[in-house]
Amino acid sequence: MKSAVILLIILTSGLYLAAQPPGEDDPKEKERIEALKIAFLTKRLSLTPDEAQKFWPVYNQFTGELETTKNDSKIIRKGMGNEFQSMSDPEVEKFVDEMMAQKRKELEITERYHSQFKKVLPIRKVALLYKSEREFRKQLLSEFKARQGVGVRPGGPGRPGGRP
Repeated sequence: MKSAVILLIILTSGLYLAAQPPGEDDPKEKERIEALKIAFLTKRLSLTPDEAQKFWPVYNQFTGELETTKNDSKIIRKGMGNEFQSMSDPEVEKFVDEMMAQKRKELEITERYHSQFKKVLPIRKVALLYKSEREFRKQLLSEFKARQGVGVRPGGPGRPGGRP
């Protein structure tokens, strides 16, 4: 039964990745990160086979919609560039209003899917999902910084060589 869940996860993640718009990032790196995220969430949420079967299609749809909206925000920001100084106040206001509309859209998507998550998972697992997503992003950022050598110092708080 466990292998059926793993197969389902792999298939649904493949569908999710295939539905994503091409990004500027390396597609193989994006796939690797998605696979890590799926494994991370699966482990953290301890999904039953029935929960996994219901959860992953909803989650994949959620992340797909959210990513599309975030990509739209990037396009708006990119179009704006750093030209604030040369823009008129109405132009700046239009840009800021567009960014606020994008933020509202992201919130609307999150709220809509929150109710769907509650239909397929117990509320404690929904809360754990949100916490686990934050932890995954934090872990991914730390890994990225370590690879780049940015902000990495020997040890850390409570570790040998780190600051208290």
